[in-house]
Amino acid sequence: MKVLVINCGSSSLKYQVLDMTTEALLCKGLVERIGMDGAVITHEKIGMDKVVNETPMEDHKAAIALVLEAIQDSEHGVVESMDEIGAVGHRVVHAGEKYASSVLITDDVIKALEECIDLAPLHNPPNLLGIAACQELMPGTPMVGVFDTAFHQTMPPESYIYALPYEYYEKYGVRRYGFHGTSHKYVAQRTAEMLNVNLDDLKIITCHLGNGASVSAIKRGKCIATSMGFTPLEGLIMGTRSGDIDPAIVEFIADKEGITVQEVNTILNKKSGILGISGISSDMRDVLEAAEEGNERAMLALKAFAHRVRFYIGAYIAEMNGVDAIVFTAGVGENSIPMRDIICNDLGNLGIKLDVVKNKVRGKELIISRDDSPVKVLLIPTNEELMIARDTYDIVTTGKTR
Repeated sequence: MKVLVINCGSSSLKYQVLDMTTEALLCKGLVERIGMDGAVITHEKIGMDKVVNETPMEDHKAAIALVLEAIQDSEHGVVESMDEIGAVGHRVVHAGEKYASSVLITDDVIKALEECIDLAPLHNPPNLLGIAACQELMPGTPMVGVFDTAFHQTMPPESYIYALPYEYYEKYGVRRYGFHGTSHKYVAQRTAEMLNVNLDDLKIITCHLGNGASVSAIKRGKCIATSMGFTPLEGLIMGTRSGDIDPAIVEFIADKEGITVQEVNTILNKKSGILGISGISSDMRDVLEAAEEGNERAMLALKAFAHRVRFYIGAYIAEMNGVDAIVFTAGVGENSIPMRDIICNDLGNLGIKLDVVKNKVRGKELIISRDDSPVKVLLIPTNEELMIARDTYDIVTTGKTR
């Protein structure tokens, strides 16, 4: 079976087609500036050069129509007709407490996701637009929703509840949800495979470190804690997000600066984090370069980032009463040799011993801990699209996920 994976943003769309008999990636692409001037689709059939086509597209339906044309193209396509696409997997950011795993999309699922719009107003609407467009253009093709929040629904109440009046949880669903769940699930499963140990026998801490970043504690295959919260703002220091702060800071800054709470929220999401501390960039590569040149604020940003990651690693070791493996993934986790070194430095008493030679690698699956390290440290490039395709294939063929 061939599966089409769709990931819709407000003005962009990423897609892949995978052959699930071998899990081979056949093609991938990106549609940008949907509904704006200069809209463009970039399509790549694996093994061939990218094809870039600038063409008007007024909405997501038009964008997906172009995607379907691209994957059926006589030269650069990967199917002769849409009959070869057995299912479509849709990335959906927020399912609230409604779904703890991927599901076949029905009218009831659509209604449930619409009810979650308040929890993800920037993400769920375009996700729903993508589903609606595919349903219209591909009638009869099964659609599966794969949710960023689903993997974290196994957290116990003491992990997800906030110490607020309980009525806010009951009335508005104010609780920790967590994000990046598809990535955390994928790398946890790969960890078990690489270590040749049953996932149910492992305690794993997965570190998804990118411009957005989160850490999860995974015990016997289930997430029991994660650093992101009600929104993706909580937790680690990120590219432009503050992560954990004293909530009273919001009102304090608003009063001192004469700005609204909404404006402070924008600052916390878009002008803080690595960018806010360093004053240089939200890109870890730029900050590392500045630190090497002696920039003190760049050095501080790097140390603060590593400190926060170590903080969560230590907390999750305590929460699980031990750990078998620490996993680094996503842009920074996969590619920043210095950051992995800084994070793991001085964790030897916790059984975490990084091999400085093995660590000199980027974007490659590898165990990078010393042979005598009680805790294994792994580098695993994430593959959320493959995870979405797997869940989609499993749901359509067996009715359940792995």
